[in-house]
Amino acid sequence: MGMRPSRRDFLHVGFCGGIGLTLADYFALKAKADIKKYESKEGTAKSVIFIYLPGGAAHQETWDPKPYAPIEYRGPMNSIQTNVSGTFVNEMMPKTAQIANKLTICRSMTHGEAAHERGTHNMFTGYRPSPALQFPSMGSVVSHEFGPRKNLPPYVCIPGQPNEFAGTGYLSSSFAPFSLGSDPAANGFTVRDLKLPGGVDDTRFTRRRTILDTVNDHFTKKEKSDSLDAVDTFYQRAYGLVSSVDAREAFNIDAEPSPIRDAYGRNTAGQRMLMARRLVESGVRFVTLTYGGWDMHDNINGSIRSQLPAFDQAYAQLISDLDGRGLLKDTLVCIASEFGRTPKINATAGRDHWPKVFSVVFAGGGMKPGIVYGSSNSTASEPEDDALNVEDWATTIYHCLGINADKELMAPGDRPIEICDGGKVRKELLA
Repeated sequence: MGMRPSRRDFLHVGFCGGIGLTLADYFALKAKADIKKYESKEGTAKSVIFIYLPGGAAHQETWDPKPYAPIEYRGPMNSIQTNVSGTFVNEMMPKTAQIANKLTICRSMTHGEAAHERGTHNMFTGYRPSPALQFPSMGSVVSHEFGPRKNLPPYVCIPGQPNEFAGTGYLSSSFAPFSLGSDPAANGFTVRDLKLPGGVDDTRFTRRRTILDTVNDHFTKKEKSDSLDAVDTFYQRAYGLVSSVDAREAFNIDAEPSPIRDAYGRNTAGQRMLMARRLVESGVRFVTLTYGGWDMHDNINGSIRSQLPAFDQAYAQLISDLDGRGLLKDTLVCIASEFGRTPKINATAGRDHWPKVFSVVFAGGGMKPGIVYGSSNSTASEPEDDALNVEDWATTIYHCLGINADKELMAPGDRPIEICDGGKVRKELLA
C-alpha cells in the first residue's frame, strides 16, 4: 500500500503539472514569518530603482573625470560639459550630459572594502560585512516595512537576484526578491509563472483554483496547523499575481510601443531599465537591476567605449521617461557600484580596486536636482569635501522612502538590530 498523498501531492493534482507552483513557492515555502502590520509611511519616494554596476565602475571614466590631472591619473579618455555649468562627465555620456540638471551626482562616496564581495555587501545592505550576522538588503527591508502594492511583489530583481547580499539576510525569506527568470532584452521574453499554459484559460484556471481551495480546507481542518494560515496567505498572493490582468501586464514589455523600446535601446541596458520603469509605474516598490561588468583591470579605454554608450542611452531615456510621465518626483533612481578604481592607470592600461573614493548618483524621489555633492581631490584618490559614507548614503535613501533607519528589527535570538546603524540623513542632498 502506498503512502497517503500529502498536501503538496494534492497541489500537483489540482494544478495538473504545476500551474503557478513555482511562483507560489516564492510566496509560501520561503515564508517563515507571521503576517505583519506594515508600519512605515511613504516619504518623498514611493519607489526605488537601484541600478547596480557590478565589478567596480571607474569614477574617473564616468562621473568624476579629471581633465587637468597628469596623464597617468587622467587616463586615455576625454570629458564633456553637461547642461549644468562647470560639471563634466565622460565623453561617452552625451545623452546623460543633457539631463544632468535632473541628477544629484555624489563624487565623495567612500568606504574601506577593496574586495568585490565585501564592497558589494556594503552597497546592498548599508552595513559592513560581519562574520556573526547576515544583513538584509535594502530591497528586503523595504519589502518588510511596506509589503505588496497592487498585487505586485514589493521587491523585484532584473533579471534575477544578482548576488547573495541582495537577499533577506536575517529577515524571513518571505521578503526575498521576485526574479524575472530571464532577461527582458531576450527575444520571446516572458516572466516565469505568469503565463497560463496552453489549453488552460481563465475559466479553467479559476475552476482548478476552487478545487485547490477545497483541498486546502481539508488539510487545514485535518492538520490544525497554525503555520498553514501563514502559508496560505502567500499562496493567495501568488494567485493574485497570476490572475490579475494588471499585474501580469506590468511584466509585459512587448506592450511598449516600438519607438519607446528603441529609445531605451534594444540591449540589456535599455530593456532592463524599461522594465524597471514599467514595474514602478505599476506599483513595485523596489527594483534592482544590474548592467555590464566593470572590473576593468585591463584596457579601460576599450572597455568603457564598449559598455558605456548603451548605459548612457538607456539611463538618459529612463530619467526623461519617468519625468515625462510625472513619476520622477516620487521615484528614486540610484546608481552605485561596489567601489571605484585606482587613481593611476596600471601597466595593462586599466585601473585596479579603489574604495577610498568613488561616485554614486541619484535622481528624483526628493533629491536635490542639478547639483554635485562632495568632491574628490585633484587625482581622484580620496574625498576632498563632504565625504559620504555607506551608513549616511543608506540612511538618506531610507529617509526618502519614509523609513526610519534607527528602527530596530529582530535578528535570530531576539537580537534587536537597527535597519542602518549610525547613519544620518544628509539633508544637503534633499530638495
